[in-house]
Amino acid sequence: MSPLLIQNCSVLVVPDTGECRVDPAQDILITNGEITSITPTAPRSPAPAVSPTPATSADAEAADHLETLDATGLLAVPGLTNAHTHSPMVMMRGAAEDLSIDNWFNQKIWPMETNLTPDRVRAGARLACAEMLLAGVTTFVDHYFHADQIAQAAAELGIRADLAPTFFTSTGPEAREAAFDTARQIRALGNSRITAGLGPHAPYTVSEEDLRRTAEVAQSENFRVHLHAAETMAQTTSSQTHHGATPIEILHRTGILESGALIAHACALADEDLDLLHPYADRTTIATCPKVYLKLAMGNTTPIKQLQSIGIPVAIGTDGAAVHNTLDVWESLRLVALTEKHQQNNAEWMTLSDTLRLATHNGAKASGHKTGTLAPGHQADIALVDLSGPHNQPLHNPLAALVYSVRPTDVVHVLVAGEVVVKDRTLTTADLTEILTEANAVAHTLVNLTKPGAVQHYAP
Repeated sequence: MSPLLIQNCSVLVVPDTGECRVDPAQDILITNGEITSITPTAPRSPAPAVSPTPATSADAEAADHLETLDATGLLAVPGLTNAHTHSPMVMMRGAAEDLSIDNWFNQKIWPMETNLTPDRVRAGARLACAEMLLAGVTTFVDHYFHADQIAQAAAELGIRADLAPTFFTSTGPEAREAAFDTARQIRALGNSRITAGLGPHAPYTVSEEDLRRTAEVAQSENFRVHLHAAETMAQTTSSQTHHGATPIEILHRTGILESGALIAHACALADEDLDLLHPYADRTTIATCPKVYLKLAMGNTTPIKQLQSIGIPVAIGTDGAAVHNTLDVWESLRLVALTEKHQQNNAEWMTLSDTLRLATHNGAKASGHKTGTLAPGHQADIALVDLSGPHNQPLHNPLAALVYSVRPTDVVHVLVAGEVVVKDRTLTTADLTEILTEANAVAHTLVNLTKPGAVQHYAP
């Protein structure tokens, strides 16, 4: 890959603490997929009639192969991470509406998932990857079936992914071991953009025996575990009644927390759960998906303030589009800021800078990739955003625009590991029309409810 110079953009700087800022008129040099330098844009002057001779042949070769991308008028932000999703569920978008969480699972989603096939999953994953890239999402952390097909789609479109093959205890030990093998196969692909974890569904659908087995494999083979836990108070109360422990206590006593975990949701934590999580703050991340909690009337949202008080990072996801309807992380980060202010009854909580930190730095922690920061030594995963639209103007505060106004269509160019995968709002790695045609041709087969049965029954 030739070196690339992004010229004359503004750059969003997100420090570990404190206020974010925007540095105007910067050049970003990218070499071998990493950011090499960020420097003020030099005044441009006409090219000399005779170019000076480079000092060395290496300099000459570098000068000959340097590519440029004019980003005048655009703001460079770290590529966003979708910290928890089920990407192929875009195929069920809008097919399960106005339902309680019980009926959403039992009447629609889990019966629909009996229709899953590798080809249908790959078609959905291709559409999901396209949607995310066009919206400036450069990494997604996925938890779903046929994860090898999701890996193929991610590799094709050039997006970064961390994939956890899903399993339930009800499908037997063979399915559990097959899920582990799929994770191993994804790792063996040797694609630096695609990593794998282990994906037991949740403590209410996976037995303690299977969770212990998962923890053993995770620890012996250096996998992280990605699963759902404590989504609703009904789940937590049911777990205490039937197992004498909260979902988090189960993750503790089965070794999942020791292994390192990305926990989706964690909306219904007991006080003792925070004490259990605290010692594992260095290896635990929580993914929050606020639109889902509002839409399914789940009663609670992820307790971000309490989790941050014990050092647990919280990242932002969308969950699947079967409930979120989009994979728009901009919408999710906006809802995080709004729901947190409402939950805490404090308009000064979850500031612009703190919200952007969740979407960038903490997204990188959720994925395990060296992304989320525009600085030398980090992966060149970058979204270049146009804030000139009327919904962003007048631009008194670009941070406010990013949190409360920006739309996916404001994203102009996207780079993953220094590769331009979206240019001028168009995918460079795949044909969007072909992706849409394929998805629409098979989507009806996934939402067909004439087949009896379901992959699972929801009974928290």
